[in-house]
Amino acid sequence: MDAVIKTVEKNSIAWDIGIVPGDIVVSIDDKPIKDILDFRFQTASEEYTVEILKTDGTTEIIEIVNEDYEEFGVEFENGLLDKPKSCHNKCMFCFVDQLPKNCMRKTLYFKDDDYRLSALMGNYITLTNLTDYDVDRIIEMHLPRINVSVHAVNTEIRSKLLHHKDADVMKYIKKFAGAKITMDCQVVCCPEINDGKVLDETILELAKYYPYVQSLSVVPVGLTKYRDHLPNLKRFDKISADELINQVEAHQNELLKKIGTRFVYASDEFYVKAQRKIHNTEYYEGFLQIENGVGLMASLQGEFEDAKSSFIKADDKKTIATGVSAAPFIRELVNSVTDNVEVIAIKNTFFGETITVAGLTTATDLISQLKDKDLGTELLIPSVMLNYDKLFLDDKTVKDVENELGVKVVVVENDGYDLVKKIGR
Repeated sequence: MDAVIKTVEKNSIAWDIGIVPGDIVVSIDDKPIKDILDFRFQTASEEYTVEILKTDGTTEIIEIVNEDYEEFGVEFENGLLDKPKSCHNKCMFCFVDQLPKNCMRKTLYFKDDDYRLSALMGNYITLTNLTDYDVDRIIEMHLPRINVSVHAVNTEIRSKLLHHKDADVMKYIKKFAGAKITMDCQVVCCPEINDGKVLDETILELAKYYPYVQSLSVVPVGLTKYRDHLPNLKRFDKISADELINQVEAHQNELLKKIGTRFVYASDEFYVKAQRKIHNTEYYEGFLQIENGVGLMASLQGEFEDAKSSFIKADDKKTIATGVSAAPFIRELVNSVTDNVEVIAIKNTFFGETITVAGLTTATDLISQLKDKDLGTELLIPSVMLNYDKLFLDDKTVKDVENELGVKVVVVENDGYDLVKKIGR
């Protein structure tokens, strides 16, 4: 796949040597580029030679002296410079298998399980499709971080969950830890399958490899209404969520004394479902798993409290739309500084009302539930509702929502500072 350049960063190495969009990087030190990791690895040198195919068809070979180890400074049309590696599993809880057919962004129907995307973007991977070449490459490049979907260290249980005959995850965990590769791990917890004693075993075994396994998150299984012909799985309720939190926090107390870190964390969803108070920001020890929904509410609250002193109340009414889980929490924050902002919980009729997180809210539900309401001058939505291209899960745009509702839509980033700024004036 050609390494066609999309953009060039101003004053970068590429900028200085005259690279322009449309140019193609052919090779580095006469070696073809396998993918984006290969490109970054080869250009992280004091000296290298780059071969460029220019847009006019001519070829340039340029010697680079890079004593400060600066990045080359380009973005490629295909960010991976290769096809992504697909998943080889048939997980009983796979969210892709629970999507409605042909009515969402096309990329959502592809099951990626690519260690390169894990290193670059934080995606969680199962490791079941790794080849010996992949393992050697991860170690040779000493990738800065890999996010691993463990689910269970018990191979029999993990094989059942993933529907994969060779699901031994510890052979990779041990090898990467031995090579000092940093890993963050997760358990998608399914009641009566990988909770209880199975979860105890998973926590204790992974903690043995700290600090290279530096954290473990436990998140509840998400089940949509589209589960025809899929395994019958149970949901967490208030009682079982409360029990799981107690289990995780008992391990935290022991691990804090033993290895100096809490190590394992239950996601915010468990605390909401159990109706328990969230912890303070210090509890989350740097928020290693915030993108996995661990400590997101604590971080938002801390930032909001810090930013309140700069709040200037708006004269006009505004509305915030968010998921059912987050709505009471957001409402409490907002009401502490203003009475001009209404917070509306959007029920997830698209996937089923048991799905309550804001990140799975669709434009379809926003439009249907907010139509003909007095939303004021602006409708604020959290950025987690959108992807990098600013599309909702159902392939609609912010402009589509604005046109349907007749109101300006403002996207709020996932931090309390931006929330304070955008609810005021």
